[in-house]
Amino acid sequence: MPETAVRIGALVPLSRPGWVEAGRHLLAGLELAVGEVNDAGGIGGRPLELVVRDTAADPLKAAAAVDELAELGVSALAGEYHSVVARAVAARAVALGLPYLCSSAVLDALTEEPTDRVARIAPAQSHGWRIYADFLLGAGHERVVVAAQASVYWASGIRILREALEARGGSVIEVDMGTVDPAGLCDEIVGYQATALLLLVGHPEPALPIVGAVRGDRRLAGVMIGAPAGQPEFAEWAALPGGEGAGIPFLRYLPERLGPLGERVEGALRERLGAPPSFVAFEGYDTVAVLAEVLRSSVLDWAGVSVEGTRGVIRFSRAPEIGVWQWVWAPVQVAERDPARPDRIRVLHTG
Repeated sequence: MPETAVRIGALVPLSRPGWVEAGRHLLAGLELAVGEVNDAGGIGGRPLELVVRDTAADPLKAAAAVDELAELGVSALAGEYHSVVARAVAARAVALGLPYLCSSAVLDALTEEPTDRVARIAPAQSHGWRIYADFLLGAGHERVVVAAQASVYWASGIRILREALEARGGSVIEVDMGTVDPAGLCDEIVGYQATALLLLVGHPEPALPIVGAVRGDRRLAGVMIGAPAGQPEFAEWAALPGGEGAGIPFLRYLPERLGPLGERVEGALRERLGAPPSFVAFEGYDTVAVLAEVLRSSVLDWAGVSVEGTRGVIRFSRAPEIGVWQWVWAPVQVAERDPARPDRIRVLHTG
């Protein structure tokens, strides 16, 4: 009689309005790692099984999926890219007593109260976005316009950027994209005499129309467009007409050089995806590598984890003002697609 599988519930955005390409990369990493764990003997001889649910970037749908996965007997939860959805997953995981390892969501306040049930692979937003602020100031951008939509995640990002920039003489003006169209945003940038515009908005709408409007406005020829949330990491930005997806600095969570494990996984992910893997795919792989180690123990002990990941050795600790166990920290880069070759990414700054 075959051994009963050890099940991991995977929460992934695979349909709109979720960021489908991010979800596809995250799932590729999760699935690749599960296959390798099973090739190496599974969890104490039992196969590891991934039970996937599409969140569609909907917190209510995600919470319902967690309840369903708990009824199916999963041993742990993994995944999710969108911060507001990951918060809902974390809340239900804590309520049900399930371990949850968050793969990609960066919002600092992933849970309302400190918990031992939840840990995170991705760096906290306050860490990565301060590095992005350092990049802006180092590149001479002190007057910054932020094109924003209503969201806990975007509001948190604006606060981090404003605090980091204003502390060093910079300034930030927020433009509500719920009340202004892309043409009106261009007027705001001109009026403020900003040298940088940051996209804190959904993808593809309204991010891509904004990029088109700014790039097409002669008054803004010298204005840098930035996307700290990482949108241009994904290959669809390389295919934008006229190279519009290039020259937009964004955050990504990769080291300067991958080690032997990272290089091997990069090749396997590239084959699986048919395209260069994003940092999100590596986050997915690392998530399962860690959970496999956790599930081999009879006690949930994030503090005792030490796992070779694709981007370094992963260990968890408590970071100030963050209520979950946190890898402190995944490597952080500010990068952009090369305007001369949009299919190639070049690193501008590391932190």
